[in-house]
Amino acid sequence: MGVPAAQLEQHRKALTGHCYRMMGSAVDADDVLTTMPRTHWLEPVPDAHVVPAESDPAEAMALRQSIRLAFVAALQHLPPKQRAALLLAEVVGCSAAEVAETLDTSVASVNSALQRARATLADRNVEGSPGAALSEEQKKLVDRYVDAFLRYDVDALVSLLHRDATLSMPPYTLWLRGHDVIRKWLLGRGAGCRGSRLIPTAACGSPAFAQYRPGAPGGGPGYHPWALIVLELAGDRIVGWNSFLDTETIFPLFGLRRELPA
Repeated sequence: MGVPAAQLEQHRKALTGHCYRMMGSAVDADDVLTTMPRTHWLEPVPDAHVVPAESDPAEAMALRQSIRLAFVAALQHLPPKQRAALLLAEVVGCSAAEVAETLDTSVASVNSALQRARATLADRNVEGSPGAALSEEQKKLVDRYVDAFLRYDVDALVSLLHRDATLSMPPYTLWLRGHDVIRKWLLGRGAGCRGSRLIPTAACGSPAFAQYRPGAPGGGPGYHPWALIVLELAGDRIVGWNSFLDTETIFPLFGLRRELPA
């Protein structure tokens, strides 16, 4: 039986968030209510698409934490049953009995699935329960990142990274780890980002920015979309710098402009 359109719209953000956590794709999360998902790399999702405006502060924080890239990426390594059980228990807040009823299985089976799922996340250093919002120190860290990026001060940027921080650029396979390797790339092929502009947004429950590089389409003045940057923080350092390059798909999803004036 189909779900009435009015009821679907009422719960669309909650359903979109659940589908995103299950599949790691914002596009598929929108499409899954009518079609089967595609299989590709993890994508960012706008916070506004999965956090209902009427959420109280505690609920909103929990929902944002549940769409963190590290958490969603770890979920993709769980079998479907474990993934569904964990999300229903940890995010939706269902009891083991309610999860069992939803998944048409036994409470014992649910508890076993939860135990295995939590063990997998622990092995990947990812906690299933929500964490805290950004501290004042982390907010200042993000501000320093923006300042250093706009000046393209590579030494300053690298100093903000954890020694084992990673830099990735989906959909490319580029994946760099550590200060020396990231510094070398930023001073080499990455130097084309010099002079970029950053527009703040909110993605995956994390600090995020739309990056526009100099040069409008057609070679005119202005700035063109280059990447959606999502930062992963731990303590007082950046541990993940993710630049999603599929701007043709991502920028409209976030309501971002196709170019910026000079």
